[in-house]
Amino acid sequence: MQNLQQQLADLGIAIPEILLPRQDIDLEKWAVIACDQFTQDRTYWTQIADAVGSAPSTLHLIFPEVYLEDPGRAERIRNIHKTMDSYLAAGILSRPKKGLVYVERSTPYHQCRRGLMLTVDLEQYDWEAHARSLIRATEGTIAARLPPRMEVRRGAALDIPHVILLIDDEADALLPGLGSQAKKAAPPIYHTPLQGGAIAGWLLDQETMWAYLVEGLQALAQKGQGCYGNPEEAPFLYAVGDGNHSLASAKAIWEEYKIAHAGEPGLMAHPARWALVEVENLYDPGIGFEPIHRLIFGADLRAMLHLLSGLPGFTSRPVAQLAELSALVGDEGALQSRLGLIAGPEVILVEVEAAGLVTDYLQPLLDAFLQDTAGTSIDYIHGEADLFKGAHPSGNASVGILLPPVKKSGLFKTVARRGPLPRKSFSMGKALEKRFYFECRRLF
Repeated sequence: MQNLQQQLADLGIAIPEILLPRQDIDLEKWAVIACDQFTQDRTYWTQIADAVGSAPSTLHLIFPEVYLEDPGRAERIRNIHKTMDSYLAAGILSRPKKGLVYVERSTPYHQCRRGLMLTVDLEQYDWEAHARSLIRATEGTIAARLPPRMEVRRGAALDIPHVILLIDDEADALLPGLGSQAKKAAPPIYHTPLQGGAIAGWLLDQETMWAYLVEGLQALAQKGQGCYGNPEEAPFLYAVGDGNHSLASAKAIWEEYKIAHAGEPGLMAHPARWALVEVENLYDPGIGFEPIHRLIFGADLRAMLHLLSGLPGFTSRPVAQLAELSALVGDEGALQSRLGLIAGPEVILVEVEAAGLVTDYLQPLLDAFLQDTAGTSIDYIHGEADLFKGAHPSGNASVGILLPPVKKSGLFKTVARRGPLPRKSFSMGKALEKRFYFECRRLF
């Protein structure tokens, strides 16, 4: 067992003690979507709150980001921490189960997506652009966005994740193999419907299962060093697919805790050193990559056209309908990079000559514009429908920027070569496919 524990540690992971709701809890009310979704749709979160009511739910343990700018943030965070303590004291969560959890999730768009719940070592994670660590960010991290997330995690009794890490298993063999073992060993430890889908989890609590995981991850690490790594560096084994700022906040809290408790016995074994995450395979057929669109507030269509006009090969033309714009921007066979601009009834197709990801050249322009133009701000939107709904004047001008599809193949090689992509370059699936909070572990 000691050798196995060391092998797990070398791979940057550990076996968690999972906390789940006790058997009489309504799991459909317990599970709530990631806090960074539907950030322009208060109605969504109001409806969820109405459906949950006072029932035990992760809704009471998270801070939906649609409310981040509202007054009373400190009081909301205090209530989150109090609720965590009360759930533990009242036995809302069952006794901890030591093991991995193999997860299968269905969504309105995919029949099955596989994942594995485990803890990762934050000592082996670095979100900085120059990082060559075992766990790396795939997108740029905005340090200014970390403080609210850090406030929620600082001193929190529970670690409740929506972070998803990706592995580069092109054969798609490791997680299906673990799933087969888990299903043969025992029935699921939970199963519940979700919005437009369902989720089930199986406990992997046998050393033979952990050893199978170790063997598979060791092979991926070795392959990765040969394909896109420097043999002199740590292998690049995990890429942050979702929850980049949440994992960065967990890292920041751990570094903060280390400084405050330097020299104390057992410091490096403190639970804050680890973060509970779901590991998924980049090549799982149930994972689709989606663009993340931009919604600019306080600007008009003319300003956005002027901003983009300096790009090579810039052309623009009106389009009659949103459906036509969607089809044109989504055409993966187009010879030029395409964007859509939407401002109320005005719909414009933009084409430019730019290789690579659209965000590579778009995001720097937007950053400079927002910094230099008073009264402007930006939101990042998952899904065309929400973008189209938001890109209509309602007091202040707003312009929606529709982005083209994103290919997921080659992600690890690209990040290894150039570092993190521009922030919000892609989304793992549509909004309702994001991770729902479910499993927990003790933190502070």
